[in-house]
Amino acid sequence: MPKQSGLDGRHRDADGRISQKHGNTLVGTLRDTYGEDFGAGTRSDAKLSTLLEKEGVESLSQLLKKDE
Repeated sequence: MPKQSGLDGRHRDADGRISQKHGNTLVGTLRDTYGEDFGAGTRSDAKLSTLLEKEGVESLSQLLKKDE
């Protein structure tokens, strides 16, 4: 499948849905994309799912909007 613009490094699944970050993605990995301040106060080896629970949100997009 050719690269599609506007997906921020994500890809579309076979059914056409845009894939989302998995809860097992490490905070340190996400800091490479969103900056060193992402998840401040959270260890870099913590999982995204742990950070989401701590912040009381259900998705990465909700977390990013909360921090705006």
